This record gives sequence, C-alpha cells and structure tokens, in this order.
Amino acid sequence: MIYKPEPESNSNLMVRRSGVREPEPLEARALPDAECLRLLAQARFGRIAYSRYALPAIRPVNHLIDEEMIIVGTGAGVGIPQYQQVVAYEADSLDPDSQQGWCVIVTGTAEQITDPNQLAHYHQLLQPRLPGGQEKVLCIHPEVITGVEYLPAPDHWPSQ
Repeated sequence: MIYKPEPESNSNLMVRRSGVREPEPLEARALPDAECLRLLAQARFGRIAYSRYALPAIRPVNHLIDEEMIIVGTGAGVGIPQYQQVVAYEADSLDPDSQQGWCVIVTGTAEQITDPNQLAHYHQLLQPRLPGGQEKVLCIHPEVITGVEYLPAPDHWPSQ
C-alpha cells in the first residue's frame, strides 16, 4: 500500500516550506578516526544496522565508548544473535535548517557481552535514554571508521 499526504496537508506543507530559505552550499571534510570516536562519545544515541532473517534492520540504541569499542545497550526489539555478526553503527548531529554538522559510521563485528562482571559494569555506565530496556549489551569492535563534517563552502562563508 502506498501512503500519500492528503491534498490539504500537502498544501500546508508547501506554505510552511515556502518561507524556508534554501541552505547555503556545503563542503564535506573527512574526519580522522580519533575525532570520530570523540564525536560518538558525545552523541546521545546512535543507530545500529544489522542483518535479521537475511534482511537489513536498523534500530536506535544507547551507547558509550570504552577505549575504541562501542558498547551498545539494546532492548527486546533488537534481534542480534549471540554469535559475532558484522554490523554498522551510525550517529550524527545535523542542523535541520543549515544541514551543517557531522556523521560517523562504524563498521565492525558485534558480539553480545555475557560475562556477569562486564554486564554489571556496563549496565551501571550505560544511561538509557531510549525506551525498551537494556536487556542485552553488545560490544562493537570497529574495523572501518568513516566520518564526515559538513561545513559551509569557503566561497560562501559569511563576510565579516
């Protein structure tokens, strides 16, 4: 089934958007791994992408950075199996108006933490902000870290 906005809603959308000025052109700057991990540590949450029944699934989750590992607390809705699996983890901070900000994507293997001492440690450190509980704790070991910062293009910097 295809959902389309009602004609009345669509016209309201056009009116609201007509008052929004177009964002300035941006340039992308690659971020070094250390800066990517620093930005991830500051993010309130991220999104984990994994395979479920051979199909991609993406869920928002809480996380923390422990050295270079990403520790993720998940609820019942995240069906990652106990064995190691390749996942992607993404977090960003983009301004909705200017579209400036950053995006970090980490690809690596995730495994469920089962050691009771580690579980207790990470349950204490994780600060759940998203609903769904923290029944599982996963450790993502980064293999590839990609980060980009979106900045105003130099020829469009505001004059001072």
